[in-house]
Amino acid sequence: MKARLFAVLSAAVLFVIAAIPASAASEGHSYLALGDSVPFGFNPLADASNASNFIGYPEIVAQRLNIEDVNATCPGEATGGFLSLTGTDNVCRPYRSVFPLHAAYSGTQMDFATAYLRAHPETRLVTLTLGANDIFRFQKDCAKGLTFGTCALGIAGVFGVMFQNLNTIFANLRATGYTGLIVAVTYYSLDYSDTSGAVALNSPMIAAATGHGALVASGLDAWASTANGGSSCTAGLLISLGGGTCDVHPTPKGRDLLAGAVINAIAASCPAASPIGCLDRNRA
Repeated sequence: MKARLFAVLSAAVLFVIAAIPASAASEGHSYLALGDSVPFGFNPLADASNASNFIGYPEIVAQRLNIEDVNATCPGEATGGFLSLTGTDNVCRPYRSVFPLHAAYSGTQMDFATAYLRAHPETRLVTLTLGANDIFRFQKDCAKGLTFGTCALGIAGVFGVMFQNLNTIFANLRATGYTGLIVAVTYYSLDYSDTSGAVALNSPMIAAATGHGALVASGLDAWASTANGGSSCTAGLLISLGGGTCDVHPTPKGRDLLAGAVINAIAASCPAASPIGCLDRNRA
C-alpha cells in the first residue's frame, strides 16, 4: 500500500455540525448529513468541546439551498461502526464519549439516520461521506502486526468489507421509504501528482452508491483544478499546521468546493430545474 493512499485515508478521522438557517423552517426541505469528520468540518486547531466551532460542507450546502440541515456525522466513523456499536471503529466511539456531536444520539449513526427519515417524511436530501477510516484503522492495525485486527483481511479484503457495509447503509436508508436524493460525496486527494490512492479509496463508495440510485459528487474532481496537479496543502485546501505542513482536513476553501460539488451533482441530475426544484421533483 502506497504511503499516499494512507495519507488520503487518514482524512476520514472526521465529524459535522447541525446549523439550521432561520428561513429554512418554513421551506419544508430538510437535509440529513451523514459520515465522518470531512462533513463534520473538523479542525484540529479548534476547541472540540463546542461542536459549533466546526462547519462542514453540509452547512454550506444548506445555506446555499436555503434548507435545514441536521448533521449526524461522527469523527473517526468507519463503515462497521456506522452500522454497529461493536463494529470496526477508528476513533468515533472514544471521541463521542468525551466531546459532543452536532446531533445527540446514543445508538449508531445508522439507527439515528433511519429513525430520522421515518420521523421526517419531508426530508429532501441525504449526503454521505464514509470509508476512509476503514483504511486508516487498517493502517494502524498493520502497524501492530499482520495478524492484528483488520490487517489480517489485507487491503482487498478491507475494500470488500467497505463495499458490503456501504451497500447495507444505502439499502437501509431506502428501506425507510425515503425516495429523495442521496448524494455520496467522495474524498479528495492530498497530492494531485498521484491520485491513485484516492481513486482506490473512492471505488467502494461509488459502486455502492450507484447500485442504489444515489448520485455521486466527486471530491476528487472538486479540488483538481485548484490543486493543479500539485499539493492540496500548497493550494490552500488543507488546514495549515505551520512550517509548510498541513492537516488532512479541508480549509473553508476546500470545504466550499465540496459543497459546490454536491450542488452541481444535484443540478446535473435534472437540468431543467433549479437545485431546490430538483430536490422537490425527486421527493414527490
